[in-house]
Amino acid sequence: MNSISNIEFKRSTWQTAIMLTLGFWLSASLSLDWVIMPSLYFAGMMNEANFSTVGYAVFWTFNRLELLSAAVVLTAVLAVSKTKSNWRLGSIALSGILLTVALLDTYLLTPQMCALGSNFSLLTSHPVPATMNLLHSGYFLLEALKVLAGGILLNWCWREA
Repeated sequence: MNSISNIEFKRSTWQTAIMLTLGFWLSASLSLDWVIMPSLYFAGMMNEANFSTVGYAVFWTFNRLELLSAAVVLTAVLAVSKTKSNWRLGSIALSGILLTVALLDTYLLTPQMCALGSNFSLLTSHPVPATMNLLHSGYFLLEALKVLAGGILLNWCWREA
């Protein structure tokens, strides 16, 4: 009646770390971009005097989580590529892209958008400046790149099991 399974997982701990981190990061990104921020926008966040402060507080926290996630993914990919000879070299490039996107969001786009938002938060009756639309376009382009690179890396990691 007692049977012991001899099935072992071929996945290393590092591959599991990659998959869990990417799953958390990508799902949090998509929920922030497609649920939380649109909900705040449609609830009238843009009409509040302190919307840029609230937005910066949300993104400041999230960007730090993104940096931590990108560092974990890059470290795990480097560890797996060191131990497995058949691991794809492109995975290192993809994890580098993910870290670059997190750095650009954290230290370039978010502070720029907050600074620009604080300049016109008192003048809510005026239209959004073209610069803000350009920054939002850049942000969503980087988000699309992050989701694409993270999805490819997650797929590769899943198939390497």
